[in-house]
This record gives sequence, structure tokens and C-alpha cells, in this order.
Amino acid sequence: MADALRDRIRSGVLRPGDRLPTQARLAEEFGVERGTVRQALRILHDEGLLTHLTKGSPARVADPPAHAYAASEARPLPTTAGLAPRITDAFTARHVEIDALCLTAGTLTLALGEPLRQIHAGRLAPARVDVRILLPSRGITLAFPTPVVDAGGGANPVHRRWLTQRNAQGQVLRHNLTSLRRSHGIDVHVAFRALPFTPPVKLYLLNNTEALFAYYQVARREEEIDHEPLATYDTQGARSMLFAFAQSGVSLRDTTFVEQSQLWFNALWNTISSELDLGL
Repeated sequence: MADALRDRIRSGVLRPGDRLPTQARLAEEFGVERGTVRQALRILHDEGLLTHLTKGSPARVADPPAHAYAASEARPLPTTAGLAPRITDAFTARHVEIDALCLTAGTLTLALGEPLRQIHAGRLAPARVDVRILLPSRGITLAFPTPVVDAGGGANPVHRRWLTQRNAQGQVLRHNLTSLRRSHGIDVHVAFRALPFTPPVKLYLLNNTEALFAYYQVARREEEIDHEPLATYDTQGARSMLFAFAQSGVSLRDTTFVEQSQLWFNALWNTISSELDLGL
């Protein structure tokens, strides 16, 4: 909740001096208890984003110093914290377009939970949703996740586990979105294609106006796979720091990054990627 409100402040939806909705209204909007609302507001107050945090009246958006606002705006967040509010904001458009390049669709599936809840609650009502996802092909040797020591003989339990996760998470995402056709009459299209390489980064493109970018941080980990300890090179993608770039008309750098990222994604989609069967 704090992430969502912080994003509204940074994007200008909530401007300095604006009153926030009452705690009761916020609790209803986010489907949480009053205590959770108070905790979220306290976080934003401690960050200097809110003032007048009293019981008698709604909090106001603070007018922070220019340098403090710029630093806060530029501060990256873990993917799980940074992606969900931006995905939710993207679903306020009539035509939602999401492109993603990642190892699996797990983080994106989680981030879609909030806009899906708001659609079912009647607070969001897009007319069309188009989602395209690029994932590594099952037939390649992944740079990560992978065992530190190759067992040989073609056996790779780490690859088998990754493939199971890739397929299961993709199937859940597709089911959750396409079910909106039946329940709400939304025109939904979800497509997957396979890449012939391991992506070293994750990229999310929202409505052709925003690019969210994170590096996969690879580390050696001891994991239990098939009830046996195994040393692996893997990454915790949900904890990768997410950098946001938006087409705002103010920053030429950000606008160019979004444009070039979209061109790069389209080129991969239309050239070296191939059909992906989530059943295999």
C-alpha cells in the first residue's frame, strides 16, 4: 500500500498539498484493516512525503525540497515492491499493453494480483489487455540457474526445476488474465515466445510509455533439489533492484531509453525468438 501511494505522489497523481482519502476510504480501496493503513501512512510520513498525520483529518502530500524529491524518485526498489504499483497504474488505461523479458513469469504473475483484484472489485475496467512475454527456451543450456558442477550424463535437476516453474507460472498468468474474457468481457491476448539465450536482465514495458529494468544478480547458493543438497549458481529475481524510466517530455534520456527498449523487445520478438509451448 505504501508503494502504491508513493508511486501516485511521484507520478503527480497526488500533488503537494493534496489531501489523501480518509483512512476508511483507503482501507476500503486496498482491502486492508485500518491498522495497515496507519502503518503505510506512517512509512510515507517518515520518508517526508506526507504531513498532518493526525487522527482528526486526512494526511496531506508534503512539499519536499527539490533535491530530496529527486533522490526519492530515482531510488530503485526491489522488483516485488516496485513492479506491482506500476502494473496497477498501467491497468487504468483502456488498452493495457505489457511486454516482459525474464527468466520465469513468477514476479509478473504476483504483480498482476492487485489489478486483477481491483477489476473484480469494479475499480478498474480496461477494455483490452495485450501481454507478450519472452522467456528462455527449454532447449538451451542456461547460464543460470545451473549446477556449479555438471553431473554429466544429461541429468540436470536444476534445469528441470526451472522448466517446471517456467511452465507452471506462465500457465497461471495466462489463466488469470484470459479468465477476464468470461467474467468481465475484456478482450485479453497473452502470448509467449522463447529466446535462444539466458537474459542477464529483466525488462518490463508498460503501455509503450514506461520501462522497468533490473539486473539479475547471480550468486552461488546451496539448495535442496530432489531431496539432495546441491551447489547452484542462481538468482533471486524478486529482489533485483528495479530502475524506472518514463516518457515524460522532461527527460530526453528517459524517453529515449523507453523507446529503445521497446524497439529492442520488438526486434527479439519478431526475429530470433520462437514459438513457446508451456506444456513442454
